[in-house]
Amino acid sequence: MSGQRFGLIDVTLRDGHQCLWSTRMTTAMMTPIIDRIDAVGYEYINILGGAVFDVCVRFLHENPFERVGLLCERFATPCDGLTRGQSLYTFELFPDDVVALNSFALAKRGIKVLTVYDALNDNRNIESSVRSGHEAGMQVNAMMTYSLSPVHTDDYYVARTKELVALNVEFISVKDPTGLLTPERAKTLFPAVVAAAGTIPVQLHSHCQSGLAPEVYTVAIESGFRYGYTASRPLANGASLPATEDVAARAEALGRATGIDTATLEEVSGYFAWLCEREGLPQGRIMQYDAALYEHQVPGGMISNLKAQLQVMKMEHRLPEILEEAAQVRRDLGYPILVSPFAQYIITQAVMNVVQDERYKTIPDEVRKYAMGYYGRLAAEPSAEFLERAKLKPGELVSERPAEHVAPGLPRLRHELGAGASDEDLLLAAFYAPELIAPLKKPPPDYQYRTSPLYELIRYLGNKTDITGAKVKFSGMEVSFSR
Repeated sequence: MSGQRFGLIDVTLRDGHQCLWSTRMTTAMMTPIIDRIDAVGYEYINILGGAVFDVCVRFLHENPFERVGLLCERFATPCDGLTRGQSLYTFELFPDDVVALNSFALAKRGIKVLTVYDALNDNRNIESSVRSGHEAGMQVNAMMTYSLSPVHTDDYYVARTKELVALNVEFISVKDPTGLLTPERAKTLFPAVVAAAGTIPVQLHSHCQSGLAPEVYTVAIESGFRYGYTASRPLANGASLPATEDVAARAEALGRATGIDTATLEEVSGYFAWLCEREGLPQGRIMQYDAALYEHQVPGGMISNLKAQLQVMKMEHRLPEILEEAAQVRRDLGYPILVSPFAQYIITQAVMNVVQDERYKTIPDEVRKYAMGYYGRLAAEPSAEFLERAKLKPGELVSERPAEHVAPGLPRLRHELGAGASDEDLLLAAFYAPELIAPLKKPPPDYQYRTSPLYELIRYLGNKTDITGAKVKFSGMEVSFSR
């Protein structure tokens, strides 16, 4: 494989801040550094995902379609947008007509690669996205989500890979959201996936929660993977993905060119390091290996949120007990992969079991629907104990493609919103209540599209209420600052 290019896909503007900043990076934080990110030499830039879209609406009060359009217009590097299969950006299953309209809306805004995955690896749930993505003129990157269980074997992933090959996607990715992959497992899994993918390029998207991801990327490079997802160093590591600086160096050492301009990358990393300082936000730190991760398999961001919720309930001391129970619930439910929405369902059920001191005394409707196959095909059958407590009968189980149980959504939306509604208006109304959409109609701010270390320093000093004055010397000149 020496000499073959190993392209890097930037996730700083998506998964990096999703994992480390609870997805709170605003568009205004992104725009000053766009031109430098564009010059780094990435193959693609991932700018959109389910959480990014949702947080834009619910917490940042920004129109996510406007952000996508702005970034795609400014980047010469092709932009990648990720959706959750039939669920798109939320936890709800949407009909095929809404999924298709979303693909066309993203393509119209400038997305070149539509990345799509299903949390159960039921590839029936991405068929609509693949088909409409191609019809809209985008390339499609289909992801398989990695998990560790008796049923998630190499043969299991080879079978999923062959399903994706049959869908004629342009890329196939191994997505490891919790960082469970080890170099030893990768040495058997990766060559098998590459062989099954044939001429379709394979990509790796692995998080650093176990601390092993950089070594796993080395195995991917050696195994013939063509691309890897990374983040600039301040927003890498921890629960995020490996640092671009690290993976690029590993690829180069193995004779695989990346095209990364290290000097420009240093500028980008410097900006985000400064942004962390200015906004009081954390930088990623290299994680230590934690054997418990391989038992509970709960993503780092979810553990942080759970800790905060338990503190409010004055139950933080029960976190280890809940994580242990989560592992048991996952086994009982047939080994669902702990990504949205199933990570939330597993944790909710585990908390109920612990608080009520009885397993499955209360079963949320979403957990029951999962076990019935409402969201898709399960990797394994739930345990007899769970089925008995849930009182599920064979006739209640769903075997059809989940979207077949969802009525078309656009006729109703067009009737409610009227002929003047745009495609994006229809989509936002499909996803959210009117009160959440209303703040998105405000005019966007005047974004800053260039920056410099001096500008950021002066801006920082100006925003610090505890500093009354400062002198800055540079290039033989002196600038004074005072309140």
